[in-house]
Amino acid sequence: MRSSLVAVAVAVAIGSWAGVALAQQAPGKLTGIDDKAMDRSVAPGDDFFSYANGAWVKRTEIPPDRAGWGAFAELAEITVSRTRTLLEEANNLEPGTPGRKAADFYFAYLDERSLMKKDISILKPLLSRIDGIKDRTALARVLGEELRADVDPLNNGNFATTNLFGLWVGPDFNVKGKYTPYLLAGGLGLPDRAYYLDDSQRMKDIRAKYQAHIANVLRLANVEGGAEMAPRIVALETKMAKVHVAREESSDVRKANNPWKRAELATRAPGLDWATYLRAAGLDKEPTLIIWHPRATKGLSALVASEPLSTWKEWLTFHDIDRRSDVISIAFDTEAFAFYGSVLVGTVQNQDRWKRAVQKTNVMLPDAVGELYVKKLFPPESKAILQQMVKNIILAFEARVDKLDWMAPATKAKAKEKLGTLYVGIGYPEKWIDYAALQIAPDDPLGNLEHVEAFEMKRALARLGRPVDMSEWCMAPQTVNAVNLPLQNALNFPAAILQAPFFDPSAPAAVNYGAIGAVIGHEISHSFDDQGAQFDAQGRLVDWWTKADKQHFEAAGGQLVEQYNAYKPFPDVHVNGKLTLSENIADLAGLAATHDAWIASLRGKTPTPAAEQQFFLAYAQAWRAKFREAAARQRIIVDGHAPPQYRADTVRNLDAWYPAFDVKTGQKLFLDEKSRVRVW
Repeated sequence: MRSSLVAVAVAVAIGSWAGVALAQQAPGKLTGIDDKAMDRSVAPGDDFFSYANGAWVKRTEIPPDRAGWGAFAELAEITVSRTRTLLEEANNLEPGTPGRKAADFYFAYLDERSLMKKDISILKPLLSRIDGIKDRTALARVLGEELRADVDPLNNGNFATTNLFGLWVGPDFNVKGKYTPYLLAGGLGLPDRAYYLDDSQRMKDIRAKYQAHIANVLRLANVEGGAEMAPRIVALETKMAKVHVAREESSDVRKANNPWKRAELATRAPGLDWATYLRAAGLDKEPTLIIWHPRATKGLSALVASEPLSTWKEWLTFHDIDRRSDVISIAFDTEAFAFYGSVLVGTVQNQDRWKRAVQKTNVMLPDAVGELYVKKLFPPESKAILQQMVKNIILAFEARVDKLDWMAPATKAKAKEKLGTLYVGIGYPEKWIDYAALQIAPDDPLGNLEHVEAFEMKRALARLGRPVDMSEWCMAPQTVNAVNLPLQNALNFPAAILQAPFFDPSAPAAVNYGAIGAVIGHEISHSFDDQGAQFDAQGRLVDWWTKADKQHFEAAGGQLVEQYNAYKPFPDVHVNGKLTLSENIADLAGLAATHDAWIASLRGKTPTPAAEQQFFLAYAQAWRAKFREAAARQRIIVDGHAPPQYRADTVRNLDAWYPAFDVKTGQKLFLDEKSRVRVW
């Protein structure tokens, strides 16, 4: 599930609810709880995740082409296979139609035989452009030309874009109905500043292998002196990392709200030729930009002036080649996987090319594929049922707000206004992206990527000056995930997540509410987490709380930070309760409201003890997942979500869980009533 302030959000494998593992039984036949996944030798009050999933964890091997595996990954695998079939069928559509463009992109990317014949001559235009940089003005022009509208401030902290800066064009923090450009700090090739600054032996080893990877890429590209360039590139990125901010600070939208006049950039962040940079990026007419990371922006701009021009050209050369590795040649593709797949996340084997081709097409032409997906795979009946579930959970959340004894009437009214105006998209967007101007060739994967990047940048810039579309989607229908968009006061639930095992019309209500209901509740709750609660019903960053209410809310959040800080997935690493606070609040508040909604759906009947167990087990089995150690460690550093086992243990804060599983004092997850965190 995701929460985002942008057109996309923080993504994570949200897992799956209960049901027989997808590998064991065909989709659509999944009902109830997966009893074979459970480890009944574990007391639920000691480790609820293991009680619900322990047997599955013990017997499941992570596939060699994966950094992790779980019910979410299984469903994603099925969705990729279904999408492959759709793309193959779309190859028969009329040329120039969105579906045919998606098929052309897919088959061009898929063609390994042609890729094996490629040589580095296709890099000549790219390298010639960089070689032509003779001064700082030319450097600023090339850096500006490389700015891309592909950055999400809360997409797993992906402000570490390999471009010097990243761009997001989204609703203005402060002005209703206005799109504005946000500039974010970038420049890093490794996942986070910690990879450069942490002195642990593990991080030192990764840095050494990263330097070797840089040298290998430059060698493959026949760049003379590549081995000598590699340490200089790492040194430059280390200087960049030192001016970057920590992820917790980057997630603080108040600190990100820094509107700077275009004319002020040269004096507030001297070093970069901003006039040339913005002109090359297409932003030279914008009177104001919101600078997400002011300290980092100043630091990066200063580095443009202080570091040797030759080093900047080396840095550009490496990254411009590296990020295109998958469409240059097999040799480059293999080298990229060896580092980013094996070293960083521990994956043993690269995914089949066809799987990566589907995923790449999904990312680059999301709506073209989405239209194909919805027409064939999303029944209208499912949409109607889910719309009713959404209404029920919103009503439950409103009721919880009404019952809060600590919240002032004025604050309650504002909270309920947000709920009353919340846009909830189910399955697919109301408007599809128009791909008429996009050129896609069936035999040019590199050209196709560059065309899509330019198309998306042009589309993003075209938003500037237009009214905000509060119903605009940021996820493709074929995405197994969900998102909250605080700046639009909107939710997206793509079609691909609205199927078994997350949702099955034939499953017991307790299971469906514990599974997809908890996902829905989670996303609704993001409107009221530590970030979402800072935005009003119109998506503006305004303070609508009384001082006392805000203090109470922050104190409850502080309790949750402490609770998660105490979790240690490895002896030397604990969960970052501050970094994961937004998601933890959404897990807790969403599960509580969804439990209320399920009880209300019984129309006065008392749920059976078995049904209560079904609800909580469905929730816990939604987090069935395991990861390779390297991947698990990386997620703790970069991911705004807690590890799955601790998300399942959120149940310890709900009163109803205790009698359902006879949880007693002295068990590891037991909390007395005063210690149970209650946010909403």
